[in-house]
Parts: sequence; C-alpha cells; structure tokens
Amino acid sequence: MRISIDLSEEEANALSETAQRLGVSPEELARTTITDVLSHPGMSFEAAKEYVLKKNEELSRRLGQGPR
Repeated sequence: MRISIDLSEEEANALSETAQRLGVSPEELARTTITDVLSHPGMSFEAAKEYVLKKNEELSRRLGQGPR
C-alpha cells in the first residue's frame, strides 16, 4: 500500500534530519516508525511515541553517532 501525508515544514525537517542522522531515507524512517507503532496495538499514542523515540535513540547510539 502506498500512502501520502502532509507534514508541516518543521515536521518534514525533523524527519529528514533524524533520517540523515540514522543513515536511512525519510521514507524508510517513516515506514519503520509506522510498523513499530502497528506492532504494539494496545499502546497509547504517547507510549508509542516514547517507544519509537527511545528505539531511534538506541539505533543512533549503536551507529556510533550518539543523540543530538
């Protein structure tokens, strides 16, 4: 399935910067984030958001780039 979403300029910049820091495309980061959220259906939005942010931080640390 292919979807498109509208992001504010701030959101688009944050997505691009995070993807670049993690060494993936913005599309791959968005897909992975959606997949992670969908794999935890009982989680509240806030809990899912924190989970994804923590996972991204861990990935960044593993890649040796550390959090920014």
